[in-house]
Amino acid sequence: GSRQLLVCVHVSLLASRGCSLTAKMSDLSTRVAALEAELETAKADYNESLDTIWMLLASMLVFFMHSGFSLLESGTVRFKNTQNILAKNLLVITVGFLCWYVIGYPLAFGATEKTLNKFAGGTGFFMQGLWENKDALRFWFFQGAFCATGATIVSGAMAERTQLKGFGTFTILLTSVIYPVVVYWGWSGSGALNFTDDEGESKSLVGPAFMDFAGSGIVHLVGGIGALCGAIIVGPRKGRFDPETEAEFDGHSVPFCVLGTFFLWFGWYGFNPGSTGAMHDRDTANLAGLVAVNTTLSPCVSGLLVFLLRARLLGPKLLDVGGFCNGVLAGLVAITAGCASVEPWESIIIGIVGGLLYQGSSMLLRRLKIDDVVDAFPVHGVCGLWGIVALGFFGNPDEGIGGNGAFYGGDQLGTQLFAGFLIILWTGGLSVLIFLPLRLLGMLRMGDEFQDKGADVMEHSPSKAYNDALKSIASAGN
Repeated sequence: GSRQLLVCVHVSLLASRGCSLTAKMSDLSTRVAALEAELETAKADYNESLDTIWMLLASMLVFFMHSGFSLLESGTVRFKNTQNILAKNLLVITVGFLCWYVIGYPLAFGATEKTLNKFAGGTGFFMQGLWENKDALRFWFFQGAFCATGATIVSGAMAERTQLKGFGTFTILLTSVIYPVVVYWGWSGSGALNFTDDEGESKSLVGPAFMDFAGSGIVHLVGGIGALCGAIIVGPRKGRFDPETEAEFDGHSVPFCVLGTFFLWFGWYGFNPGSTGAMHDRDTANLAGLVAVNTTLSPCVSGLLVFLLRARLLGPKLLDVGGFCNGVLAGLVAITAGCASVEPWESIIIGIVGGLLYQGSSMLLRRLKIDDVVDAFPVHGVCGLWGIVALGFFGNPDEGIGGNGAFYGGDQLGTQLFAGFLIILWTGGLSVLIFLPLRLLGMLRMGDEFQDKGADVMEHSPSKAYNDALKSIASAGN
């Protein structure tokens, strides 16, 4: 009897220990699950923070590009119109962001439930809905900085003879309608040039989805076509192509042009690498590195090519620093579309072709007597078109970076050509419909007196951008 009692006690002790062990294991499992949940939350928060830091940095670099535009354009115009072109640069930023807030962003990224609508968005006016989805705020800022860039391109082409109210009207319509609709086509994921079909594949209306990583076509071609239309309709500056007065139209500050070019190149490292849209995993980080490399090589060869062509082959066969600057910008525009889909050696070829196309189109405009003050159309229009067409030829699918070029058996070229045609038709048509009535109403072109005396004297206070240094020194001595 005592032995049975001992056995019962032993079994009871083992059972109690088993229950205790089971309870502890259950508690441990609960704690592990809680830690895993906390780890996942911390990882998500970390990724979100890292992406936000990256996107804000890139956005600020793109925003800083407007400093480059301001320096470049003010250096290219004559002394007497410096304040006027700077006022237009400020107008682009202030008006452009407000238009992006009201209607631009909704048309660009406000995809509706009607998947058949491949023309434009229709939700999110006045940032409605973004307060509930604050992750989108950084994206709004980044894309808004892009939007203002398109109008700045136009301001330089039409400098020194365009009224502020006429240019302001075009800026409103470009940043509210023209540019956002093109963005919807290519970047919203629901537009005519890039949408998802029923099988979950990215397509366009004519085949493969349109490729434009950071905006050779969507940003620069839009601005370049607007610049060409504006320059033609507003007409050349008074006396611009008269042999007796042609030399008077040289820009007043080459140092400003060079500094502006460096500012723009620096900002391009936000423009292109920032278009990854994120930075919390190794693959994306490596992609951003590739983009930065390509964004460096292409402008190097393009700028050098233009500089050498003008020094050795093209009259007057002298060193042209302004041409060097525009050659660099041409290479930057040309690689913007394909910077994430081509190898570095391919970016060099794209830059070389971009430099040749820039030089050729710049000479053609001069021959046609189209007065594009900063060569905005050759840089942004021609090289922007080349940038998207280049992706029809370059980009090896086997490299795993999204290439689909014809040189490797790809079928991307048709889509790229169709996209270029569509962007030119849309932007050019609407630009003419805006500029032509403004010209006929007397709201676009400055009068001869304004052009002779300079816009700074006629409508700005103070009447000149720089104080007279000699007079200041003399006054201080007295």
